[in-house]
Amino acid sequence: MKTFLRFLSKIIATVFFIGYIPFAPGTFGSLAALMVVWILRPDVLTLLAILATVFIVGVLSSHAVEKDTGIKDGRYIVIDEFIGYLASIIFLPLTPGYVVAAFFLFRFFDILKPPPIRNLEKIFSGGIGVMIDDLLAGIFTNIILQIWRMI
Repeated sequence: MKTFLRFLSKIIATVFFIGYIPFAPGTFGSLAALMVVWILRPDVLTLLAILATVFIVGVLSSHAVEKDTGIKDGRYIVIDEFIGYLASIIFLPLTPGYVVAAFFLFRFFDILKPPPIRNLEKIFSGGIGVMIDDLLAGIFTNIILQIWRMI
């Protein structure tokens, strides 16, 4: 049972092993979320439910993988990029323009990690530390796109 849970945690944290792509695994993790949004076209309540569920499961799985490997926020953990992208697109129209803009803007914030995003990595550890900075990068992205939408 313990081996199965370790394997399941690895599947979730790496988003079905996307995290093991040798180049830009975070980008591919975000792209996986974009594809889910584009294919499923979830309404706001469904997207909120997915976001909340994946966040909780992501915290647990990334914590387990960190504990198992001894590596803090390894590159192969991409569930955080997945959740960050979902946060970036929520409450926005799922048009090609917003879906793509959210992707690129989120990747910008995730890679650059401006304050206070960078500070969260120092405050939180474990699974919550892995997930929270990308969630905030997604929220920043969403705020900018909401402002753009109002203009």
